[in-house]
Amino acid sequence: MCGIVGAVSSRNIVPILLEGLKRLEYRGYDSCGVAVHQGGGLKRARSTSRVAELEAGVAADGINATTGIAHTRWATHGAPAVHNAHPHFSAGPGAGEAASGKIALVHNGIIENHDELRAELRQRGYVFNSQTDTEVIAHLVHSQYDGDLLEAVQRTLPRLRGAYAIAVFCRDEPLRVVGARHGSPLVLGVGEAGVAENFLASDAMALAGVTSQIVYLEEGDVVDLQLGRYWITSAEVGKDLGKEGRYVSVDRPVRTVHAHSGAAELGPYRHYMQKEIFEQPRALADTLEGVEGISPELFGDSAWRIFKDIDRVLILACGTSFYAGSTARYWLESIAGIPTIVEVASEYRYRDSVPDPRTLVVTISQSGETADTLAALKHARSLGMSHTLTICNVATSAMVRECELAYITRAGVEIGVASTKAFTTQLAGLYLLTLALAQVRGRLSDEQEAQELKALRHLPVALQSVLALEPQIIAWSEDFARKENALFLGRGLHYPIAMEGALKLKEISYIHAEAYPAGELKHGPLALVTDQMPVVTVAPNDTLLEKLKSNLQEVRARGGQLYVFADDDTRIESEAGVHVIRMPEHYGALSPILHVVPLQLLAYHTACARGTDVDKPRNLAKSVTVE
Repeated sequence: MCGIVGAVSSRNIVPILLEGLKRLEYRGYDSCGVAVHQGGGLKRARSTSRVAELEAGVAADGINATTGIAHTRWATHGAPAVHNAHPHFSAGPGAGEAASGKIALVHNGIIENHDELRAELRQRGYVFNSQTDTEVIAHLVHSQYDGDLLEAVQRTLPRLRGAYAIAVFCRDEPLRVVGARHGSPLVLGVGEAGVAENFLASDAMALAGVTSQIVYLEEGDVVDLQLGRYWITSAEVGKDLGKEGRYVSVDRPVRTVHAHSGAAELGPYRHYMQKEIFEQPRALADTLEGVEGISPELFGDSAWRIFKDIDRVLILACGTSFYAGSTARYWLESIAGIPTIVEVASEYRYRDSVPDPRTLVVTISQSGETADTLAALKHARSLGMSHTLTICNVATSAMVRECELAYITRAGVEIGVASTKAFTTQLAGLYLLTLALAQVRGRLSDEQEAQELKALRHLPVALQSVLALEPQIIAWSEDFARKENALFLGRGLHYPIAMEGALKLKEISYIHAEAYPAGELKHGPLALVTDQMPVVTVAPNDTLLEKLKSNLQEVRARGGQLYVFADDDTRIESEAGVHVIRMPEHYGALSPILHVVPLQLLAYHTACARGTDVDKPRNLAKSVTVE
């Protein structure tokens, strides 16, 4: 979940490293740092503030160089403190913090056997100045170094258990950086024609404006960056590396990737989250662009054959993506008539389940690099479930490469940690999957297909009308900002939307929020209802409306304060203790895509009223690449 940038160039790369960190700060902002090769030695600056403060410190220290690495951190091992911030140095046995260092290293991921490696290295005289697992890798590389950094890294990697992406350089080898990845993303940026330089980064967006030539490193790859040239080696297929470190040279394609730096510009918006909420009509239009008809081929050339060969669906996802999958379960079972299970990816591979080879395994991920979901996917395949499909926002991600089929959403870059436009575009992709499976199973007539396509094409316009409710939602947020707890209620396919609304509120405003199916109130949660407990209700005009109205009366009878997002024709009226915002129109099965947007706005404006850091909420980060 951390961000890495590295560079070797004939020009000063410090501004490039710092700009890259700014674009990766959404991945982690507990601390940040930069290390360079300067004046024949290693020089480093670290901070527990944001990258802007690090930049000021770097300028004051006069740091400039042609070789360096940089990092922005989401803390796993060790508190957010300067001594735990990356880059980490190793100067050898007996050398303490005052030593200038010989090896400099940054790391994303978790080393699971760091305790035993730490004990071993301490016995050999290495001094540890942090609580991080990363410092173990730096010392281990130092212990393996014998004049060639690439060989030292290749000998180190077989000792590591867990997930990692690393970038490392050595005092004794100017103009050389080595990177490696296993379970965490890392890309190589190739210098443009006529420029002698190469780069490493966690994400191509970090290199926007520097190079558009990107190599996506694969599992087990080790890359050696030098001035104007690079080599990629990988663990030899089918071999247990053991202590032998068998690596072979490999070729990876160079792709032209236009990572738009403009996507990171706020424009007239106060925060990225607000910007991304208001980008949803365009994101949905882009995601549905080119869908002229419902066809399995929307998901890949072999989709028809695979869809005919399955009897059930297993959805694997985490966080917001899990709620998208939970919504899709209602669609898949009611429209396509196919049994569906939704599993929390981080739990799925640690329990005994009953595999069925005639299952379509569907993963959902904004980044396509979510470690828990990738691991769950591999576990499902190991159980004999080979039919796989992903709904993903990044066409070049590991998730897309690992799955047989894919639907690429076109939400664009999402900077805010609390996901918004990624969620609604995931729902659009999942609805298309539902219709395609219904078609294959003979449950979608030509007339129904035409009606569904019309409704999908109208979604961006309908969303614009929902966004126009913002002033009314701002008024509600002023009440919510004074609360410390909230309940969210929904029924049927809007229950996962209530869960997503509660997640958004707690993520960015730090108000404790829980969601329940409205019918479950009387089975426990009603004990919490007082006039200090706001109860947010999603109230579409569907078959469960009358049941939902009865649940609302249960809240009112206990003095609870209701905040209801109601379709126009529900006949739910504002009165004392009942606050109603009318949705512009009822949208049938696609209603969840509309109803989640006011919940996003409520969370956003409540957080603003409370003065929290909306785009970078405490303890969280984007692109969860650690387990």
